[in-house]
Amino acid sequence: MTDTPSDTVSVVERTQLVAAGGAVVAVHFLGRTAVFVLSEAALLFAEPDGERRRRAIHDGAILTTAAGGDHIVSGGDDGNVVTTDVGSSRILATDPKHRWIDHIALGPDGAIAWSAGKSAFVQAKELRTFEAPSTVGGLAFLPKGFRLAVAHYNGATLWYPNALQAEPERLEWKGSHLGATVSPDGRFLVTTMQEPMLHGWRLFDGQHIRMSGYAARVMSLSWSAGGQWLATSGATQLVLWPFHGKDGPMDKTPRLLTPSGHRIEVVACHPRKAVVAAGYGNGLILLTRIDSAVILAKKPGDAPVTALAWSADGLLLAWGTEGGEAGVIDLA
Repeated sequence: MTDTPSDTVSVVERTQLVAAGGAVVAVHFLGRTAVFVLSEAALLFAEPDGERRRRAIHDGAILTTAAGGDHIVSGGDDGNVVTTDVGSSRILATDPKHRWIDHIALGPDGAIAWSAGKSAFVQAKELRTFEAPSTVGGLAFLPKGFRLAVAHYNGATLWYPNALQAEPERLEWKGSHLGATVSPDGRFLVTTMQEPMLHGWRLFDGQHIRMSGYAARVMSLSWSAGGQWLATSGATQLVLWPFHGKDGPMDKTPRLLTPSGHRIEVVACHPRKAVVAAGYGNGLILLTRIDSAVILAKKPGDAPVTALAWSADGLLLAWGTEGGEAGVIDLA
């Protein structure tokens, strides 16, 4: 069990428990409504007044989701891309070959990207398609200019969906790149890899950044408010890579916080403050200030934490586990 000092401040008593009824694979907020993504087909809406509503949105497993403030976009093994708000759901697209929808990203001006196999799609004013050199491992929009980063085997590609004459830009690095994120200032692209490491590129010159030292594959990434730190899972302590200099983490070591005997499975940075929520493999959740002060948010349980999300105002934190435990913590 991860040990926390007896005098650690706790907010466990502020938790409103939610009976998820199944494994929670993700969680998002629509306003102050927490929406838990269940592994099989459905979303569970947890209203602040205690009302619970379950809505089936796919004919099969939900494989990927992304939230855009007032809506959630999901992809499933039924080949459908579905958009959901508090009141309704509708199918945005169906893969013509009925392939699994593996990844989704939301971009500027309401743009939506998704992938199926080697194909990446962007729906903005028109539907655009890009064929990657191998199965797409991750998608991320850049905040400046209309570009989409597509992770794949042996690197990533920067694609310009609305510039039909522009040649996609290849960023090379050997290995399987299975996730993608872009720094809030648009200067860096970071990919997760099959190996227990991250790889990054400084985009203005393509300079490589290697980030290693993990015990397991990194499955969760989150940018701190202002984009100065990148919080990551994959180790028995919270790993924070510095991105506040012009070179990012190049030739720098990460900040390591909350060492424990259990691996961190999922991380979520507070939208406004220098605070990171970290969920552990033994069910523990800690809130850690980047200056290293720690708050207990959930005691250890019977299953790993698999989902964390903050409300936009940072006053609510929702969590879910592989075993079907879930809750919403009111930090106001």
